[in-house]
Amino acid sequence: MPVAITAFYSGILALIIVAMGINVTVHRFRYGVMLGDGGQSTLMRMVRIHGNTVENIPLCALLMGLYELNGGDKMVLHAAGIALIAGRLLFAGPLWFHDGPSAIRASGVTLTWATTALLAMLNILLLRS
Repeated sequence: MPVAITAFYSGILALIIVAMGINVTVHRFRYGVMLGDGGQSTLMRMVRIHGNTVENIPLCALLMGLYELNGGDKMVLHAAGIALIAGRLLFAGPLWFHDGPSAIRASGVTLTWATTALLAMLNILLLRS
């Protein structure tokens, strides 16, 4: 069974990860820091934006793929894909410009976690039915 919906959103999310990785590299060259953050707060933020995204996207993408493989609802998959993209962008946007607290950033984290938790529960429920 193809997983076209998951493949579509995973492709978009992979491009986001690549863009964030390129951004880290640009900042590394700008500050002349090849390992760590060299005490540069901007570089540290860029590394954490990228790292946090890499830490969160794979699990959610895997859960999407499993849900799709097991015949999950297509609209739920689209909603999850859109929510994950939105969550990651809401998280990254404010952190890109400053390192202080942000309600927008918190909403991005919450949306990402909620999407992951929902997909986990849906996978469990789908197999029980």
